[in-house]
Amino acid sequence: MNSVDQPQNIPSQTASEAYQNEATSHELKDAIEQFEPSSEKKTIPSQVDLSTFEQRIAELEGQVKEAKEAHARANAEAYNARNRMEQETEKTKKFALERFAKQLLDVVDNLERAIDSSQSDNDPVLEGVKLTHKSLLDILEKNGIQVVNPEGATFNADLHEAVGIDPEASPNQVGQVLQKGYTLNDRLLRPAMVRVGN
Repeated sequence: MNSVDQPQNIPSQTASEAYQNEATSHELKDAIEQFEPSSEKKTIPSQVDLSTFEQRIAELEGQVKEAKEAHARANAEAYNARNRMEQETEKTKKFALERFAKQLLDVVDNLERAIDSSQSDNDPVLEGVKLTHKSLLDILEKNGIQVVNPEGATFNADLHEAVGIDPEASPNQVGQVLQKGYTLNDRLLRPAMVRVGN
């Protein structure tokens, strides 16, 4: 006898259960959407006025710029002041002897006059005067004082003082030197008094 499979009894879902399952499914879906991180960036409305902060940042940046400029100016002024002081000190060192050297030039002139006015070359006093004159010039040279003796040179108004005409000299050439000039560290101490050709 053939046995025919009897259908199993599957409990059918009631309408109320189906409605309840559907409602639960919707609630779960809403909950997942609510807590699931979204890829979209959402802006949160804020009561903060950003323009106030931007204005303050601009003010602070301006103050920093002013402070940097003031610092740079102060550094430059200090550097310049130091350089000026060093230059003044150097000038003071170089030209501290100026007044004393000018007074010594009178002594040199007197010794040269004594040598020029001597009658005899064999005079022992004259030899002593010549040695004294040479020693004094050596000392002056060691201290930066140089003789300006422009005889035969072109007239230079920066170093020479024309006090007359020398008819035997060429035009604009120094003829007779009446008094030698001197420089102290390349700065004019006394001009040479000369006669110039016309």
